[in-house]
Amino acid sequence: MKSPARYTVTSALPYANGPLHIGHVAGAYLPADIYVRYLRSKGKEVLFICGSDEHGAAITLRAKKEGISPREIVDKYHGLLEKSFRDLGIGFDVYHRTSSKEHHEFAGDFFLKLLEQKTFEEISSEQYYDEEFGVFLADRYITGTCPKCGNEKAYGDQCEKCGSTLSPTELISPVSTLSGKSPVLRNTLHWYLPLQSFEEWLRKFILEGKDGEAQVHDPSEWKNHVLGQCKSWLDGGLHARAMTRDLDWGVPVPLPGMEGKVLYVWLDAPLGYITATKHWASEKSEDWEKWWKSDDSRLIHFIGKDNIVFHCLIFPALLKAHGSYILPYNVPAMEFMNLEGEKISTSREWAVWIHEYLEEFPGKEDVLRYVLGSLMPEQKDSEFTWADYRDKNNNELADILGNFVNRVVVLSEKYYDGKSPSKGDFSEGFGEVLESIRRCGENCGNFIEGFRFRDALSEAMNLARTGNKFLTEKEPWKLVKSDPGKAEAVLYVCTQITAALGVFLEPFMPFTAAKLLGIYGMNSLPWDEVSGELVAAGTAIQNPGILFAKVEESVVEEQIKKLTARKETANKQSLEVVPVNPATSYEEFSKMDLRSGTIVHAEKVAKAKKLLQLTVDIGTEKRNVVSGIAEFFSPEEIIGKKVCLLANLAPRDIRGILSEGMILMAEAPDGKLTFVSPAEDTLNGSTIR
Repeated sequence: MKSPARYTVTSALPYANGPLHIGHVAGAYLPADIYVRYLRSKGKEVLFICGSDEHGAAITLRAKKEGISPREIVDKYHGLLEKSFRDLGIGFDVYHRTSSKEHHEFAGDFFLKLLEQKTFEEISSEQYYDEEFGVFLADRYITGTCPKCGNEKAYGDQCEKCGSTLSPTELISPVSTLSGKSPVLRNTLHWYLPLQSFEEWLRKFILEGKDGEAQVHDPSEWKNHVLGQCKSWLDGGLHARAMTRDLDWGVPVPLPGMEGKVLYVWLDAPLGYITATKHWASEKSEDWEKWWKSDDSRLIHFIGKDNIVFHCLIFPALLKAHGSYILPYNVPAMEFMNLEGEKISTSREWAVWIHEYLEEFPGKEDVLRYVLGSLMPEQKDSEFTWADYRDKNNNELADILGNFVNRVVVLSEKYYDGKSPSKGDFSEGFGEVLESIRRCGENCGNFIEGFRFRDALSEAMNLARTGNKFLTEKEPWKLVKSDPGKAEAVLYVCTQITAALGVFLEPFMPFTAAKLLGIYGMNSLPWDEVSGELVAAGTAIQNPGILFAKVEESVVEEQIKKLTARKETANKQSLEVVPVNPATSYEEFSKMDLRSGTIVHAEKVAKAKKLLQLTVDIGTEKRNVVSGIAEFFSPEEIIGKKVCLLANLAPRDIRGILSEGMILMAEAPDGKLTFVSPAEDTLNGSTIR
């Protein structure tokens, strides 16, 4: 495939229903920003696109929670999101919003074009309706038990425990989040995208990189977990998916008599990338179509793994159906980032909010960018801890990078009147150290182009380590008396390394990189020109001061204390607002056969992170039970555990295993599970009344 003339780079549109946290940044925004900054340093033409996703049930849920309108919600959080990105140095060319008039018009026209081409199927179906509120329920307004992992708080569109995409009617015991009551099924009309008709084309596009006979991407460059998830969907068989919803907030279905119906958020939101491009182009008097309709443009989507199906299957199918748009060249989705041993949770306030960090740690934008870059969840989930933040700041940024640069500047000020030194007595071996600059640029660039940002950052920091080691071993402060020519050559080499670091670290730490180049009065240097002499002898030096102050242990303690306090408050509030289920009769309750038992065997279910297969002895027999508790308990630690078993629950197939009952668990607001256990001396099979 020929090299592209330009790059269209998108980051997933964040929901404008809350602030930005570190998991968001590490998943979709920092990697994209690194990639874009690198491409620009290479002289590539790039458009970096994002914006607020301002429709869908999540917005209306937040609005109801805060007692204000959806418009007030999106206006509030759009501004906060945009400022957080800007202050962290995420350099979007355009940050738009899907509630804009121009987006509504474009999305509506896109829908009508597909309708005219008979892409959609018009289907009447039964969907859940809340009789108390008098509304059809969007997917996120419905919760119930996941049929695949047993999570009792799965949403109507997705189970956040096992990651399965669902439809509301698949949920067991569905409940409306509005009234807390069981919804009823009523007939409603919607337009569906028949994904099954795209299945053969999608399989060839994803797995072979082909659109017809044309090679449009290289599958070997895609991440394994992205290809794996797509293949799993394709192998399971695709089905028609509704492209409209019954809601009063969103892009209205542009047809007469369809009031109260809007475009599905996963038709609406990805089109926001195109709308944002059109908005940018109109302001710049540019041609927007070359970014989306030209074969020599390369489209790259940066997302989290929960959005893979939408960006790799649904959106490409929509673009293909329309017929005039380019297709994604790569979708380098990230896994998830955890926090202090737990999943990040916005509802439990278990998160490091970006706007708060920027307020509490002024001038430390690059410290967070560096730490998140070094922990990026590229192939598997990763974890942020405040102790790690402290250690990376103190041991790497301060002691290696900051210390190296400070010594180079101070020695140059002291011995060369604040000017950069000449080559002096350029001894054998010095050229090899300078050659490490060229190798660093080549290796770092290759890693970034392969979406291996952690390796690229490590490569750049290794150049600082090389400089630090060279400076320490040669001791120019001693050589300046015994061999001044060699001392000057040592500092000459270290000066070139310092300037090179200003280029190679710019994608990761732009604020620090500007300071490094500013030492020598430079604004920027092209990536490919970073070799040989970067700083001429006699260049005036500007001391940037201390680049990285040490982080004290008290900072770590304070941040963990704040996290814990917020979680406890959120847990307490959650307990207070969880409604008691509607009353049931004694006769109905008495139908449940609860028995005491003992777990005598436990093992993990293959290819299921959340599930354990248990054998439970209930006295008269042993039952096989599949339970979604694997993230809280290992098989070994629960052998011999006394449990309560719902023994007369109808058996059901879970991942090909027949589950014959349900273990009773208590779930805290933070999602943590504990066993509901009878006393140790209770006989197996005892009836629980």
